[in-house]
This record gives sequence, C-alpha cells and structure tokens, in this order.
Amino acid sequence: MLQPVQNKIIITFWVLAFLDLLGIAAGIEILHFTVKPLLIPVLILLLLKTRSTVPGKKLLMTGLFFSWMGDVFLLFENKQPLFFIFGLASFLITHIFYIFYFLRIRSANASLLKKQPLFIVLVPGYGIMLAWLLFPHLGDLKLPVIVYAAVICTMLLCSLHIFLKVNKKAAVLYVLGAAAFVVSDSLLAFNKFYESFAYAGVFIMLTYCAAQYFIVRGYIQQNNQ
Repeated sequence: MLQPVQNKIIITFWVLAFLDLLGIAAGIEILHFTVKPLLIPVLILLLLKTRSTVPGKKLLMTGLFFSWMGDVFLLFENKQPLFFIFGLASFLITHIFYIFYFLRIRSANASLLKKQPLFIVLVPGYGIMLAWLLFPHLGDLKLPVIVYAAVICTMLLCSLHIFLKVNKKAAVLYVLGAAAFVVSDSLLAFNKFYESFAYAGVFIMLTYCAAQYFIVRGYIQQNNQ
C-alpha cells in the first residue's frame, strides 16, 4: 500500500506530465522546456521515499539519472544535432542499467521465456523489422540506432524473463513499462527517420512517461509483496 507521501509525489508527477504534454500539443516551448527536466527527478524522489526490501534500487536510480540527462539533451536536438547523439547514448545507458536491474532479480521460479519461448522470437523480430524499415533513412546513425534497438529489445526480454519471479502486479508493471519504452522509442524513431506524423511529440512523451512510471511502480509493488 502506498504511503501518503508517495501518493503526493505520484500526483505531482502526473500533473507535471500533463503540463508537459500540454506544452507540446499547444506549442508552448517555455512550458515544455521548464517542465520536462522535472519529471525524472520526481520519480527519483518517489524511489527515495520507498522502503527498500528489494535489492537494485541504485541501479534503477542510476538508470533514471541517465534518462534525465537524455531528456535534457533532447530538448536541444533541434539547435544542435549532436545533442541527439548524446541523448541516444544516455538512454542506451539507461536501458543497460534496467537490464542489470532485471537480471539481478533472483527466484526459484522458472523464466517466462522458458515457458513461452515464442517471445524470444517475437521481440527481436520486432526490432529487426523496425531496423529494416528505418535502415535506408538512418544515414550515419545506422550502427548507433541498430545497437540501441538491440539493447531496448533485450531490456523488454529481461522484463519478460523475470515475470514469474516477482509478484503478479509488479510483473505486469515491469512488462508494461518496458513495452511502453519500446513503443515510445519506436514512435520517436519512426517520426524522426521515416515519416513525421501529427502530435508525434505528444504520443512519444505520453508513452515515455508511462514507461518510466510503470517501471518505478513495479519496484514499489515488488517491495510490497
């Protein structure tokens, strides 16, 4: 059960997320630039206010820190293309820390991937399909984007791997978070490299906020088992 202070932090996060989405949708750049850098620190605060009975909090918090760096870098990608590379690298590191976190979870229960091996085909298959679609449009970013796609698909597979190793609510939250991250990054890549679409920024940011929130809530729920 969430503590009152945790509920207040969660409400703060979603209010900020709404304001950021409003800034993106309405083209209020100052609102977006002001609010976006506040989102991840609020989730870090939520973790800090969570009693730790499950190892790996530092891994999650480090991943969140690099996410915050990525958020800041991507704010300036239109002013300097190099900031997109910095943002990509920051989120790549984030996913590596999330992978380490998921793999640190130990249990006598079998991996879901052993019981449902089809996921081992479907998840990489999706990554390969997306990379194949984008490949002709990536220019000098072919290798970085392919590496990134491989890492984020690995992160999703790791969340599926531990599905039966934690309580059901935490498992669902972890997988939702990892899947939402894949969706968010897929939308970003499609919009940037293949074809832009209406309200892309809103959908990208909404799925990104959901991804980070679900992963953090998964940790909290795991502590409540």
